[in-house]
Amino acid sequence: MNIIFMLIIASLFIAILFFILFVKSVKSGQYDDVYTPSVRMLFDDELVNDKSSDKKSSQKSIN
Repeated sequence: MNIIFMLIIASLFIAILFFILFVKSVKSGQYDDVYTPSVRMLFDDELVNDKSSDKKSSQKSIN
């Protein structure tokens, strides 16, 4: 029975340690997306064309 308590304590300690490391890495900017903003301008025309074609198709269906 003692081993179960030791395993529970050890697993809680490891879980808390991983959570602290995760929060620290998020605050330091580890998961910030630095690639997408530089490439977004290459795909802006496609987004604008898709929106305008959606408006045209919705206007045709209304008429």
